[in-house]
Amino acid sequence: MLRMLFAQHRFNLADEACEEALYDSASLRGFMGIDLDREWRPDATLLLKCRRLL
Repeated sequence: MLRMLFAQHRFNLADEACEEALYDSASLRGFMGIDLDREWRPDATLLLKCRRLL
């Protein structure tokens, strides 16, 4: 989640745009260490909750 928040800040993405970029970009998934076939998929709501906790 921290890597996802970092990428969101680096590329100036909204929560929904970051979620879409995760599905569209293989390099972004590689940076975050997420395999869409094997792992859970973080969504925009989870990003919002994590950012509020920080």
